[in-house]
This record gives sequence, structure tokens and C-alpha cells, in this order.
Amino acid sequence: MRLSRNLLLSWDLLTTHRLRTLLSVLGIVVGVAAVVLTVSAGRGAERDILERVRQMGVNLIVVNAGQTRIIAGRQRQMAAVTTLVPEDAQAIADTCPSVKDSAAAADKKVAVKWQTETASTKLMGVEPYVFRVRNVDIATGRIFDEQESRGRRRVAVLGPTVAENLFGRLNPIGLQIRIDRVPFTVIGVTAPKGVDAGGVDQDDLVYVPLRTAMRRLLNVDYINTIFVQATSSADLSEAEEQVRAVLRERHRLGSKPDDFTIQNQSTLLEAERAAAESLTLLIGSVAAISLFVGGVGILAVMLMSVRERTREIGLRRAVGATRADIRTQFLVESGLLSGVGGVVGLIVGVASALLVADLGYWSVVISWRAVLTAMVFSIGLGVLFGSYPAHRAASLNPITALRAEGA
Repeated sequence: MRLSRNLLLSWDLLTTHRLRTLLSVLGIVVGVAAVVLTVSAGRGAERDILERVRQMGVNLIVVNAGQTRIIAGRQRQMAAVTTLVPEDAQAIADTCPSVKDSAAAADKKVAVKWQTETASTKLMGVEPYVFRVRNVDIATGRIFDEQESRGRRRVAVLGPTVAENLFGRLNPIGLQIRIDRVPFTVIGVTAPKGVDAGGVDQDDLVYVPLRTAMRRLLNVDYINTIFVQATSSADLSEAEEQVRAVLRERHRLGSKPDDFTIQNQSTLLEAERAAAESLTLLIGSVAAISLFVGGVGILAVMLMSVRERTREIGLRRAVGATRADIRTQFLVESGLLSGVGGVVGLIVGVASALLVADLGYWSVVISWRAVLTAMVFSIGLGVLFGSYPAHRAASLNPITALRAEGA
């Protein structure tokens, strides 16, 4: 009962100075809204990144020739290595129990031309299994088969970005393009996949049979990538060890270090998730600073309130109110300020996140845990910053307070 009376009294007192109350609440509103919006955007970005990693393939392990490092957010091969060959992919598929399938690939930047249109893109010489291993679907036409691959046929499957750059809205199936001046017939166009976790456009590719690429375009007898599909996500680590053992034996490495790099999809997922969570935490922490500013605003307003209501405090003490009553009254006021600000900030933050998602600027995922945390933190912050003014009000001497001028 006493708490309800305190709430009603606090509400009446705060609405008496509406502009001052509004300005003190505004900091909390901005802080809560910023936390909700930034965390929701961060969660949305995290979901997009993880989805892009999954789109690279199901239960995927990627073997790259030589040692690689991440430079400027992209994987770079440190030195040319010629020890990885197509037969390695076949050996992995044949001898590794935890491997479902594998496919060799070789790539190169090339110029692709059709009539007067030219596009610079990435050539992928691949075995037919790569479409299945890397989860690549066909939008129109078909992929090349094993017979065309063994026969070194000059056929090509285009990514949608390349198809649009060369042909616009024209159907490219059956038309002839030139890849580094070598004629190829377009037999298919892949479905869009978007950019991968490294920011590389997965649709800006031209797929041709591996043997054709090695002989007619690359003039090499080695490859630079093997895509391996594990039997299940639980077998990824085991499959990685089996692949490493097979390659080390085939390359006769002995005590030498690996002449290849293996990327496990589960490891990549964990790394991307950790990076995304760290970024979200950083952005949310920066946004939370505005909550602290709002708390300082409440501190200033409550200190002014104590000064203005000195005689009121003295009168209440004189008629029997205890120090605990005075302290509770001011704590309720500060808690009410921060609570109202938190509710309004929550509404503004969620509405802003949904509006941003609806406009298509970026995807968002409303984190109700972050919403609840921001709300509780805002109320706690209000009570914390209201503690000193409440203590100061409760410590006033009743006689001295009654003699105070003003009020």
C-alpha cells in the first residue's frame, strides 16, 4: 500500500516539471533503444554470416595447396605449390571412411567474352561432384556430366552474375562464349548464392570441366583445391584427420610440415560466430554508454529535486516520516524515471529494428535477452544514480530543512 502511494506521489511530482523530467528520461530512452537496435543488427549480421558459411557446402572440408593465411579478410596462398593433384581427391574419397565425397578444382581469373560484351571473372575448373559437395543448384540448363568431364568437352556453367553481365536478360543456354579466347558452349546457369563469409561473390564464377581447364586454359597438371564432404557434421574432425593422413602419405612428407592447408567447416563456423558475437558485444557496449549518460541525467535531476524540496522533506520528517521513508520516496522517483525511459526506449528500439529490416537496409534478429537486459540495466542504473540523492535527502536535519528558504 505504501509503495503504491509512493508511486502516485512520485508520478505527480515528476509531471509537475515535465520538461525537466522529459530531458532526464531522454538519455535512458536513447540508451535502451540504441542497445536494442545495435544488438538486433549484430544478431542479424551473425545469422547472415553463418548462413553464408553453410551455403558453401554441407559438412564441408576444404583442402588448399600450400600454406595459406588470412590477409585483409581473405585467404591467400603464401607460395605456389604443385603437389596437389586430381588423383589426391580420388584417393581421399576411396580411403577415408568418414568422407562421403570429394572433388578437385583449379581456379584462375579470366576474361570471358560474348560478342562485344566482356567480363572479368573467376574460372573454376571442377569435377562434376563439386556441384553436389558445394551445394550449388542449377537455375536453368544443366551441369556437365562425368563423360563430358573425361572427354575434356568445352562446356561451361555460368554464375548468375556473369550471365547478367554478359547477356543481360537474354537466355544464354546454347550460346557460345570465349574464355581467354577459347570457345565454350553455355549449358547452364547456377542459382544465386550471394557472397560468402569472406565477402567474395559466389555468383561471379564460370564452371568448366576440370580436365578441360587444366589442358586448354591453365596448362598445368596440378590443382589448388579439393572440396571434401564428410558423412555427417559429427564426423568433420575425424574426416579432417583422415584427409591429412592420406595426403601426407601420398606426398611422402615424412617429418616435413604439411604442403597443404585444411579448413574444417565447423571450425570456420565457430570462428565466424565468435567474431560476430565479439562485434555485437563491442557495438552493444558502445551503445550502452548512452545509458550511463542517462543515469547521470537522472542524478542531476534528483539532486535538483532534493534542493527544491528541502522544506517538504523537513515537514514530512516533523510529522513522523522516517529516514527510510524519505530514502524510499526518492529511490522510487529515480526508479520510475529510469523505468519509464526503459519502456519507451524498448518500444523505440524494437520499432526501429523492425523498420530497418522492413526497408531492407540489413537483416535484424530481435534479441529478447538483450531487450530484457537493457530494461533491467536501465532501471538498476536509475536506482543506482538515485541512491546518492536519496541518501542526501534522508540525511537532512528536520529543523534545518524547515528553516530552508525557497520551495
